Amino acid sequence: QVHLAESRGGLVQAAGALRPSCSASGRTFSGYSMGWFRQAPVNQRKFVASITRSGMGTYYGDSAKGRFTISRDNAKKSVLLQMNSLKPEDTAVYFCAARDVAVSMHSDEYDYWGQGTQVSVSS
Repeated sequence: QVHLAESRGGLVQAAGALRPSCSASGRTFSGYSMGWFRQAPVNQRKFVASITRSGMGTYYGDSAKGRFTISRDNAKKSVLLQMNSLKPEDTAVYFCAARDVAVSMHSDEYDYWGQGTQVSVSS
């Protein structure tokens, strides 16, 4: 089992940047594929980005392509989401998630979730 905790969300103006972080504890972190999802009020949880266990493969949702970068540090048991050129429509609670098989873009295929961190972008 792995426990996840997100941090470093926040409030930023449009065109600004944030870098939420996800810290893991528990079993071997390098054995988990990791993903970031987001959920705005009254919306479904949507895929943002995912990264393979080695960190060599990354995948992005359409809204994140060209603006967001996912990375991981297996030694530090952490996953980062660098978000640049933020827009008001990026406002949501951002969650990190883990699964102990191949990376996925589907939230229902992840086994472990953090509590989320709020990201708010003002116009």
